[in-house]
Amino acid sequence: MGVGPAPRPWPQDPRLDPQLLAQGDRRNVLDRYRYWSVEAIVADLDARRHPLHIAIQNWEHDFNIGSIVRTGNAFNVAGVHILGRHRWNRRGALVTDRYLHVYHHPDVASFAEYCRSEKLEVVGVDNLPGSVPLEVSSLPERCCLVFGSEGNGLTPELVAACGQLVAITQYGSTRSMNAGAAAAIAMYHWALGHAAGADAGGVSTPVSAQAARGIAG
Repeated sequence: MGVGPAPRPWPQDPRLDPQLLAQGDRRNVLDRYRYWSVEAIVADLDARRHPLHIAIQNWEHDFNIGSIVRTGNAFNVAGVHILGRHRWNRRGALVTDRYLHVYHHPDVASFAEYCRSEKLEVVGVDNLPGSVPLEVSSLPERCCLVFGSEGNGLTPELVAACGQLVAITQYGSTRSMNAGAAAAIAMYHWALGHAAGADAGGVSTPVSAQAARGIAG
């Protein structure tokens, strides 16, 4: 994965990281971001963040949190909110949290206040009584999709803070699906309504190794 040291002379581009240029870039990033510093990548993503936020309750040491964060990076969400414990399992995120804005809220009340101040509608994603099927729901453009911990789902306090509840229709025998998978489906559904046709920001087609090394552009 990635590319080796960049051929000299190096371009005079402030976005490029001299250490990556010298040693190679093995990160899991798009080709357009090869050799860019983390700060430069974040600045570029900030210029075109989607108004979607996601929130995850962190009451348990749940591996799914990292997976949800990684999906949030893929959809370039405006913010990721961790409710509850400050420390969370980052292994599944595969360092993608470096390119996101991650916020911590010690309780539901502080999270709900943040959403009110930012005019974000809180949308709970869980197969609870009263939930509307996601596939027939019209999610607000400015919203925060909220996911509970694996197994327990959303807490009653967080459900009370939600403006609406949606659920993913299932057709098999299991009562619920993996939280990370549910989050990916929900973010994709939001994107169909609010991001379809927008600039994908450099999702690249396969290129040759030589082209990937040619960083001037």
